Amino acid sequence: MDSPICVADCKAILGEGPVWVEREQALYWLDIRGRRIFRRRGDGQIDEWPAPFKIGSIAPRATGGFVGGTERGLAFIDPEAGVFEIFADPEKSLPDNRFNDGKVDRHGRFWAGTMDSKESQASGALYRVGDDLAPVCVEEGYRITNGPAFSRDGRLMYHNDSARQLTYLFDLDEGGEASSRRVFASFGEGEGYPDGMTVDAEDCLWVAFWDGWCLRRFSPSGELLLNLNLPVQRPTSCAFGGPALDQLFITSARRGLSAAELALQPQAGGLFLVEPGVSGVAERPFAG
Repeated sequence: MDSPICVADCKAILGEGPVWVEREQALYWLDIRGRRIFRRRGDGQIDEWPAPFKIGSIAPRATGGFVGGTERGLAFIDPEAGVFEIFADPEKSLPDNRFNDGKVDRHGRFWAGTMDSKESQASGALYRVGDDLAPVCVEEGYRITNGPAFSRDGRLMYHNDSARQLTYLFDLDEGGEASSRRVFASFGEGEGYPDGMTVDAEDCLWVAFWDGWCLRRFSPSGELLLNLNLPVQRPTSCAFGGPALDQLFITSARRGLSAAELALQPQAGGLFLVEPGVSGVAERPFAG
């Protein structure tokens, strides 16, 4: 496997949320703190749009555009059309909370977690949104939610509490009910903080590690299979893309790094690409 290369030196403050959009054959990702949405087309061209608020995640909708989690609630988003429409805000009573990472499961439901913007309170929760657009709170008590990711058959869901250095595993039934939460993996001092993640075609889990300088690949049983080193300290998430879904895109952040640290990792905040020798799983669009 070759080393990851930077394919968009966009210097995102908090790069996040990579998602491959099949209908466009393009990768979208975000700068949460910089309030920007990016797109990398198949020919390598980069497009960029400003956002009116912080967006933590986006996922394609079956009807066009995107669904997203934002600092103001759940939204319909279409950057080319200038659409940023909030349709639900389940945490109006928690003004310091915002939506962070989110993904669509194998049945077309959108899952997104919230977190305390100050990263001090365990006020985060995980929500499920179906085609009725009504958010359902599934779990509470998170400090920093990240993920989720879903097994190939959709029967398992992974979800991170990054601040606690824990990756959880849930059973997931066809109706979207999550149960039997248990710890899939835990991490300690110097290992970094589990952030965004995705599952590959072999049902293995790829996790980006904030302050870990790496991605790690785990078997379904939790065995560490691979440590993929990166030239940046704060990788934030990953997603498979490309026509054959055999390219792994990795987002990263510059937030909180000193001038001296940035001098040693000038591409921090960039989008990276590696061909890991395994393909990803085609993601379903949001059904709502």
